[in-house]
Amino acid sequence: MVIYSARKWARLALAGNPTVLLVLFVPDQEAVFRNKAGAELTDNAHRFVSRLAATRFLGYLHAQKSAMTGARGAHTNRPELVAVHGYDTKYAMHALRLGLQGIELLTTEQITLPVPEPHRSYLRAIRRGEVPLAEVIGAVADAEARLARFRDHASVPPEPDRGRVDEWLHRSYLDYWDGLAGGT
Repeated sequence: MVIYSARKWARLALAGNPTVLLVLFVPDQEAVFRNKAGAELTDNAHRFVSRLAATRFLGYLHAQKSAMTGARGAHTNRPELVAVHGYDTKYAMHALRLGLQGIELLTTEQITLPVPEPHRSYLRAIRRGEVPLAEVIGAVADAEARLARFRDHASVPPEPDRGRVDEWLHRSYLDYWDGLAGGT
């Protein structure tokens, strides 16, 4: 578990960090707790969406792809998966998932959780090592190329709505401190 201050979380989300952005798209029925500030965030998830996310998703995808084939160094891959399947199936699954989610974000301003079919079944088949390495490399390369095109030509704004996010941060901190002081 990683806990960030609201300010740091917002900075990472505004920069397009894939892991941090996912929190904005957790379905209501899956959320354990969501207060007023959290509800306002999820209602305004689109304010965080920008073409900056494409660069971050591509960066994470590249890291996973490198690890999938062992290019990042032997200490980062799982030798037992490579021995059985010829590649690290976990990294492969995550590389493609990142590509698919990045494409969805840049085309719809949302990320569907859990990953919808047919992608979910295909990702699980990759994770189980049922998809040949050449096919996985092709699928990852296709998602990577599509995501790179959207980075340059998506209809989402080039930058997130930093002003509105700053207003949310300011208001949320004031509300919290007011609550601590016994306010309403």
